[in-house]
Amino acid sequence: MNQLLFISPILFPLLGVLVNATLGKHMSEKAVGWLASLLVVASFAVSLTLFAQLGGAPEAERLTWGAINLGIPWIQAGALTVPFGFLIDPLSATMMLVVTGVGALIHIYSIGYMHSDPRYARFFVYLNLFVASMLVLVMADSFLLMFVGWELVGLCSYLLIGFWFTNIKNAEAGRKAFVVNRIGDVAFILGILLTFVTFGALTFAEVFAGVARGGESVQAAVAAITLLLFIGATGKSAQIPLHVWLPDAMAGPTPVSALIHAATMVTAGIYMMARAHVMFEAAPSTQAIVAIVGALTALVAGYTALTQFDIKRVLAYSTISQLGFMVAAAGLGAYVAAMFHLVTHAFFKALLFLAAGSVIHAMQHHGHHHPADPQDMRNMGGLRAKLPLTFVVFLIGGLALAGVPPLAGFFSKDEIVLDALKHNLPVFVLLTVSAIFTAFYVGRQLVMVFFGQPRTDMARNAHESPAIMTAPLVALAALTVLGGALNLPGVGTLGYWLSPAVGEFKTHPLDVGVAGLFTLIALGGLAAGWLVYRNAFTTPDLTDPLSRLGPLYALSKNAWYLDALYQAVVVRGFYTLSSFLASVLDLGGIDGIVNGMGRLARGAAGWLRRAQAGFVRAYGLMMLIGVVALVTYFLIAGANAR
Repeated sequence: MNQLLFISPILFPLLGVLVNATLGKHMSEKAVGWLASLLVVASFAVSLTLFAQLGGAPEAERLTWGAINLGIPWIQAGALTVPFGFLIDPLSATMMLVVTGVGALIHIYSIGYMHSDPRYARFFVYLNLFVASMLVLVMADSFLLMFVGWELVGLCSYLLIGFWFTNIKNAEAGRKAFVVNRIGDVAFILGILLTFVTFGALTFAEVFAGVARGGESVQAAVAAITLLLFIGATGKSAQIPLHVWLPDAMAGPTPVSALIHAATMVTAGIYMMARAHVMFEAAPSTQAIVAIVGALTALVAGYTALTQFDIKRVLAYSTISQLGFMVAAAGLGAYVAAMFHLVTHAFFKALLFLAAGSVIHAMQHHGHHHPADPQDMRNMGGLRAKLPLTFVVFLIGGLALAGVPPLAGFFSKDEIVLDALKHNLPVFVLLTVSAIFTAFYVGRQLVMVFFGQPRTDMARNAHESPAIMTAPLVALAALTVLGGALNLPGVGTLGYWLSPAVGEFKTHPLDVGVAGLFTLIALGGLAAGWLVYRNAFTTPDLTDPLSRLGPLYALSKNAWYLDALYQAVVVRGFYTLSSFLASVLDLGGIDGIVNGMGRLARGAAGWLRRAQAGFVRAYGLMMLIGVVALVTYFLIAGANAR
């Protein structure tokens, strides 16, 4: 019974998948949406119960309290034995609450957002399957079961990004996400195989014990394993150079962007590194790479967000940038700071995406006759008066993202940059510049969307979204306001809670210098965004004020030309190689050999056919020649023998 309770967070959304996949076509929209949503709410309720029970257990027992072996021998092959087991400890319990809590709010929001979509039931099947898959990922007790969840969320991501697949661009975006993630996943598989070869096991407890036992003898292997695992995280958590799929993923419905590409799936890489912290700490060379890749990602994506006009694309690059902060923290060994930012980011970025969805919803539903793009911020303006509630929650999310105190983003970002200042100055510098970019693009977005005068009929006719969409926004805004209390400086509640699972933690008092500097950066960046864009796009001349920067503007606008580079080198290279293999190797080579053998057989058969003439005199002549040949052979052989 207890085991059933432990795995019921996964079983509830799976039940939603089963019911809506089989009966969804015969059910009303409300029945489909509320069934899917309430099952995720039930999953959250059970996760909260388990969290509370875990909190009541003695600290020394929390790592093993929720170890569940279902008694099902999952894989047995030679020396490999992988049990089908789950693990509920402080780290996975925290992730379960984020996945089911934020997931439930996004499900409820989707009831209104996806209203009257022809594939409404299918959408909720995919969304429920995603939540179940993410829970498998975070509750797994072995690298192999984690990888099952890892692949399932990748599948759901593909299905949801390309959900509106009748538009070819959406289908291509889904395919791009799938292919880029496969690159990281190949490395992840190799890392898992090398883990088994090195330690003879795949469950976390056995592998981490093997790392501690092996010491220096396994150091080289652990360095290789962690590097391969990190490449996997680079794909899933959209770090350079495998980040290019995430901006295109905005082709999916907005709730998908909020759930998968802001709050949960993209954080899987950070969760994995926190879970495997024992291995990463035993590989300082990998940690150094992780820290610098994270910091560079934060900078590159933050700089790219400065010039985007699609309201969701700005948030997509912002997500990549904030993931860079988390990855940099993991590379510095600051796993608590990484997890703290993961949680607060889930609140405020889900809020921003859903608020952006509210804006798009308002623009679309009152501008069918208008050819303008409802996601282009140049077509907005003045929405503060039209969407008052959406404006307030968007403002809260934006200020949290910029790092304005006392909102959640201020505390979690501060913790990361403080660790960087203490341990890695280049990383600190990169993150500081990224924070400046962040505050500026938040200010720019707020001004372009909500201030000034409406610039199109869509914006003039927009009005507030229904309560089913705004209620989740208010809940997420409340979490964004209060989320910093999870790990206040000098208190460190979350840090002490996570410490049994991610290593020793010691809280520090608020560093007034760093906090003051980053508050100034946040306010200065927001003010700069206001000053530069307050009068922009008010005339028919729609040039971006930043375009005066010339090549620097082009670099940001074209996302550092990385997509163009991949298109030229990888995609065209692949097509060129494919056509070469098809025409030269396949048709000219393999087909040439096969066809050549056919021609040879046909020629030989034609020659032999001439021997079968049907004339008795011809057969007699052949027999005579044969007899003469045999007699000659025996005479020569006899002479040689003598």
